Amino acid sequence: LSSRYKVAVLSRGYKRKTKGFLMVEEDSKAAEVGDEPLQIKRKYPRTLVVVDKNRRRAIKKLLDSGQGERPDVILLDDGFQHRYVQPSLSILLVDSHRPVYEDQLLPAGSLRESISGKNRASMVIVTKCPPDMQAIDFRIYTKGLNLYPYQNLYFSSIQYGDPVSVFPEFEERGQKADILPGTHVLLVAGIAAPEPLVNELKQKTDSLHTRFFPDHHSFTKDDIRTIRDLFKKMEGDDKMIVTTEKDAMRFQSLPFLEEDLKKRLYYVPIKVRFIEQSKKEQFNKKINQHVRNYQTNR
Repeated sequence: LSSRYKVAVLSRGYKRKTKGFLMVEEDSKAAEVGDEPLQIKRKYPRTLVVVDKNRRRAIKKLLDSGQGERPDVILLDDGFQHRYVQPSLSILLVDSHRPVYEDQLLPAGSLRESISGKNRASMVIVTKCPPDMQAIDFRIYTKGLNLYPYQNLYFSSIQYGDPVSVFPEFEERGQKADILPGTHVLLVAGIAAPEPLVNELKQKTDSLHTRFFPDHHSFTKDDIRTIRDLFKKMEGDDKMIVTTEKDAMRFQSLPFLEEDLKKRLYYVPIKVRFIEQSKKEQFNKKINQHVRNYQTNR
């Protein structure tokens, strides 16, 4: 979309320590704008990213922007249950490790509303699927979701890149970030579902240690001491601390993280891929067609 339209992403900025409407910049702090909005801004620097708990107010501000600044498209992050805003198109993401048809309402499960709410979605994407997903698995998800004819179903997987230093300015000269079978890895993650990354790392190293925190966790000095102690107990010199791309946003904001840990701290970048190429083309076509039709009918 960004090649044809001016796109804005609107997020609540969950667990940020600020309030109100804020523009997200590449040098913003996760504590100020939230880890996910900051991650989006750094991955797509040309995209306008803003945070505001009051989505209606934020949308009005964006639409009231001056000539050249007013976005053509506004993407709401985690806005499926936000009933005060009526979207022109809704996309529902379903975690393949916890499909909605096997989940329950809060507090017994993680659903915020009845499973029938999925019927509002124009598109449903089953995320974090294995890249080599079998035909039987496609059929199981398709049957379980039981979508209507007007809804399109897609499947996506995560593609992991090579580790990248969270603090490249502290990276030791000549230090390699390769994860080899003999590399001792301490995985530190504060995300909802770290299982795909765990599986990825287990394919690369025979020595994986883990320390998990709640999603969007704000790391404390005690947490850093725990991480340091776990890292020190790991044998050998070929060792590293690995975290997620989202957690890296929060680590970069910590004023009390010691230099020796910064030198050994890496994140694993991710890309999302549609499993079926034909489905990717269909998805892009439908999105572009929707925006084009909406612009024409305004």
